[in-house]
Amino acid sequence: MFRSKGFGLLKLIPLMSGQPNLAYKFIHPAIASHGHCCHRRSVDYRQRYKTCPGSAGGRTLSAPQTKIMAEEELPGVLILDVGGTHGVLEDLAALLKKHFRLITMKEFIENKKEMSKKIQSVFVFECRPTIDRELLESLPNLKVIGNSGVGVDHLDLKMISNFGVKVTNTPHAVADPTADIGVALMLASARRLVEGCQITVSPDTKYFAVDWLGVEVTRATLGIIGMGSIGYKVAQRARAFNMRILYHNRNRRKEEEEAVCAHYCEKMEDLLQQSDFVMLVVNLTPETHKLIGKKELGLMKPTATLINISRGAVIDQDALAEALQNKVIRAAALDVTYPEPLPRDHPLLKLNNIIITPHIGTATVQAVRMMAEEAIANMLAVLNGQPIPSEVFPK
Repeated sequence: MFRSKGFGLLKLIPLMSGQPNLAYKFIHPAIASHGHCCHRRSVDYRQRYKTCPGSAGGRTLSAPQTKIMAEEELPGVLILDVGGTHGVLEDLAALLKKHFRLITMKEFIENKKEMSKKIQSVFVFECRPTIDRELLESLPNLKVIGNSGVGVDHLDLKMISNFGVKVTNTPHAVADPTADIGVALMLASARRLVEGCQITVSPDTKYFAVDWLGVEVTRATLGIIGMGSIGYKVAQRARAFNMRILYHNRNRRKEEEEAVCAHYCEKMEDLLQQSDFVMLVVNLTPETHKLIGKKELGLMKPTATLINISRGAVIDQDALAEALQNKVIRAAALDVTYPEPLPRDHPLLKLNNIIITPHIGTATVQAVRMMAEEAIANMLAVLNGQPIPSEVFPK
């Protein structure tokens, strides 16, 4: 559905003190040199960073020394809201305020005439706000839509491009946490952790059955469908378990396969037939919609587990429910479904050989901050006429 430019202009530097768990922060020249682009103004908008000892690697960052522009001088960014059920997290809103004037949808709707002229960018967080033709027509000065996250199947790229608006995403911030959740689901399903927890805490449990068994991940065969940055990260982690790694991709990735000792399967069917665990790590496109259906599930081993960390619509969920009920495959573990959440009476919710998590692949304190920083770098690059780190193009 899309292709994204490399993030070569970004450099990695250690994070600020007080955040030891986040190893790196993305800084793009657009942020560092924003003051230069605004040289006609009387304020200095550049961020200065200084190093100090005490972090892993011997360097960390002190808080940025920033002189903030008067709010009315900052470019406007449209967001759904701050806080609440669907709004931008307050910590992320604070990051955005360093570079933009925040305009919520409520403020925009209440004063369209004035606000429409100020908005030059839209920050899309958790697929919100919805970008439709009506909104685009009402924003004459809009230049960029900065998506927080890598997936852009919720955006009509061709329509947006027709308005002369650029779209960016954040592929580099999502790879590690999403790979982590894939491996976590594989382990949890293999060792039946959710069931085990339920048995342990149940008031009806009198003893632990000796025949309650899981399967091992170590030395098993993992089939990865989609060897992009996330798929590659999954393979790196799988090596620690001495797994045999197979992968299927539109194009063979020789450098990556050599690095993780993976074997390329030109036909997806070959991968399905050999794998003990099949992990889906693909973008949702017309070609990957219901990529896994009844036929594909029938090719898998009866002892195999299907794991999905991509998009829910990549699987025919009715076919999956039937396969799990009839023991065509052993189990499934999904971080994504379609829709999200599933209707409360959906057949998948009634099965005990499936784990479903609420789309938490990037739901970490570190990842959401890094995605916001990456999105900010992208949006500022567009507004300043600089090379764009992660632009997404219509196919």
